[in-house]
Amino acid sequence: MRLFRSLAPVTVAAAAVLCLPSDALPHARAARPAAEQPFGAECRTTVHGSEVVAWCHNPYVDTDRVALHIECARWWDLDTDSAPAEVGPATTVRLDGRCWKEVEAVWISHDKA
Repeated sequence: MRLFRSLAPVTVAAAAVLCLPSDALPHARAARPAAEQPFGAECRTTVHGSEVVAWCHNPYVDTDRVALHIECARWWDLDTDSAPAEVGPATTVRLDGRCWKEVEAVWISHDKA
């Protein structure tokens, strides 16, 4: 009977430690990597016929380098990539491009400056 009485506090303590969230343990905080800062400009694209316009606004601290990519529908029409534009904090830039005929796809690429 003495063995069970001496193990009871140890068992309760072990169960309490195992039930704690991982943030409460001191070694868990030290091993966790620092959270990354949010990054990336928010871009909106519009297509009118064969012309494409994109507006990119960066609400974050880090500068974002954006480029507009246009894929044209016709095989003989050249796909275009705009020159990268730097979007600083709280800045908005306009990117534009076009195809000779129809536009197949449009996307924006992001890169840290």
